Amino acid sequence: MTERARLRVEKLGDPKAWVDRAASTSGPVPSLAAALKSSNVSVIAEVKRRSPSKGALNESIDAGQRARLYADGGAAALSILTEPSEFGGSLEDLTIAQAATSIPLLRKDFHVHPVQLFEARAYGASAALLIMRALGPDDTRVMADAAREAGIDAVFEVRDDTELAWALDARATIIGVNRRNLETLEMEDGVVESLIPVIPAYAFAIAESGVSTRRDVEQAAVLGADAVLVGSSLSLAADPREAVAHLTGVPRSVGVRG
Repeated sequence: MTERARLRVEKLGDPKAWVDRAASTSGPVPSLAAALKSSNVSVIAEVKRRSPSKGALNESIDAGQRARLYADGGAAALSILTEPSEFGGSLEDLTIAQAATSIPLLRKDFHVHPVQLFEARAYGASAALLIMRALGPDDTRVMADAAREAGIDAVFEVRDDTELAWALDARATIIGVNRRNLETLEMEDGVVESLIPVIPAYAFAIAESGVSTRRDVEQAAVLGADAVLVGSSLSLAADPREAVAHLTGVPRSVGVRG
């Protein structure tokens, strides 16, 4: 998937053009970090048409309509999958979602080059996902600096202690823990349970993958999660607004992480 991302980067052309385009984009974007400052566990609701692990979920999702329903249900932010080959997303989904709601948008894609972060800002993203497994420590620092320059938040996705160290070295303030092994696509037990509690209290901790019920949100709260990212179950929901609402209102656990 990262190779496809690199091919898409090659088609973007002159990086400076995207830097200039991002700088000229009118109006500030809402801060994801600010949206996560809540006494309850924040819900980041995802627009996802399909996935490599589950195949087609809901190919007919309208990004704008789904964004409005998620926001009406109480989502603190939206995750917009823009990867086209495996997830059926597009950058236009970002633009459409931004027009439909005022809450922050996380661009979820395989970001392998700084120009993609300026591209994300130009299309209305408030934040972009940085997958540590795809970057390594040196590129993580480069991408973190580019996100700050582009004026968007970076969400550093980790799966083990080493990747968490890379994220912290890059001055991460939003860290997502993904229990899904991206090589095998299998869920791994214990990943969220071991990593969330050791994320420093100054950073926001997000539990990713495998969250579908209110009980899942409550368990994430016990570990010290500030937010959950929910994808497949919401994409499949017959009533997206009610599905999000059912996951909200779970109090965060104070003082769990040092």
